[in-house]
Amino acid sequence: MGTPWDAQTYDRTSEPQQAWAAEVLGRLGGIAPDATVLDVGCGTGRVTEALAAMVPQGRVLAIDASAEMVELARRRLGARAELWHADVLELELEPPVDAIVSTATLHWVGDHERLWPVLAAALRSGGMLEVQCGGGGNIARVRDVLDRVLADVAPELLGWSPWTFAGPAETEQRLRRAGFCEVRCWLQARPTNPGDLDAFVRTSILPAHLERLPADRREPFVAGVLAGVELPLDYVRLNVSARRG
Repeated sequence: MGTPWDAQTYDRTSEPQQAWAAEVLGRLGGIAPDATVLDVGCGTGRVTEALAAMVPQGRVLAIDASAEMVELARRRLGARAELWHADVLELELEPPVDAIVSTATLHWVGDHERLWPVLAAALRSGGMLEVQCGGGGNIARVRDVLDRVLADVAPELLGWSPWTFAGPAETEQRLRRAGFCEVRCWLQARPTNPGDLDAFVRTSILPAHLERLPADRREPFVAGVLAGVELPLDYVRLNVSARRG
């Protein structure tokens, strides 16, 4: 289940994702210290760790589609959170939680029509949803480079994408159909300068492409992408704030 991830390298190079996540956690002001919170796409557990500190008398649940990420997160968090390896589209929770948080994850989910009803079902009435993920226009220049390199190295992958970069208007409509209210969706440009560009591109952008390439074509593919991308990387984040109706 899920794309294999180099969790150790991701953990080392995910400073941009951690900065974006801090802004999302800042929108949880007023959360009760005994709340039950779900982290969707917990990665290596850094955001989950911060969530646990916000609800010291509460309960923290976390899922990720990558077994490698969950393993590292379990080592980081110990008994402070309940973590499991799962596809969010198959999520079933009983009882529902007080808040759901997701950062740098949901653009990896292919079916957003199914996604938001699943999250709504996991959230109690009046519960908070705070999300940040890749949005419309995200890494557009990088994707142009990918297409040029794929044309030479792996033409069979042209036209394929592991991402859903949705816009605010369509996302708001999906949320309201799923039963959310007080919905706010907006895009935010976040130009990004990774400290280790090679490692960041491999672990934050290309894992799904690399999984689909034969071993002998992976390094030429990465080399071509690294030669073509320009800093700052043109990240655009889709932010979502809502309550369950």
